Amino acid sequence: MLPRVLEPEVMESAEEAQDYDAMDHSQVNRMFVDDLQAAIQTLSLLSGGSYRVFDAGTGTALIPIELVGRGGSLSVVAADAADEMLQLARQNIARSGISQQITTALVDCKRIADANGAYDIVMSNSIIHHIPEPFAVLAELVRILRPGGLLFIRDLFRPATDGEVERLVALYAGGSNPHQQQLFRQSFHAALTVDEVRQLVAPLDIPGDAVRATSDRHWTLAWQKPEA
Repeated sequence: MLPRVLEPEVMESAEEAQDYDAMDHSQVNRMFVDDLQAAIQTLSLLSGGSYRVFDAGTGTALIPIELVGRGGSLSVVAADAADEMLQLARQNIARSGISQQITTALVDCKRIADANGAYDIVMSNSIIHHIPEPFAVLAELVRILRPGGLLFIRDLFRPATDGEVERLVALYAGGSNPHQQQLFRQSFHAALTVDEVRQLVAPLDIPGDAVRATSDRHWTLAWQKPEA
């Protein structure tokens, strides 16, 4: 198994933010929202009405835009620790015409100001591999989720070999520029394995079977917080 090699926690430069935003995330984002909505539908407490959503590590807010664009009464706090990302996020949100439903916030998700149980849904796509010690982030996301709410997190998992990393980079980023390919490559090396994620969430009383591989490169954590 490849050792974990950390990458920068925050994509702070304008070049990194622009390259990230320019990559084609559309299929991955649609699948994320498809699966999130399927999970929401299984929770009777979230059916109908309106709900508050926190998106941790929103990047340029493409997933909140996809989610809100499908309709429904919801408001999203799109949080990221990189101001360059949020500048592009605000542009994307303005172009989408749904600014009234998405608010951006400059937040270090290891220390979230919101109260306990403030959100009905807490979601994140690809934040965990950026964090050297991700337990603090996971604990905060659980804390701000209300009892009965949905925690939905997805990220890459670390392949077993360099050869598998290169195969996945070629398959999913073969048409990207060299810098974008390197960002993708670094993300695989910084990612956790499914077993590592299961061990990480165990102290939060999240069962191991809530975490599973859901593609050839992603793991997903889908968990309903127990009622108090």
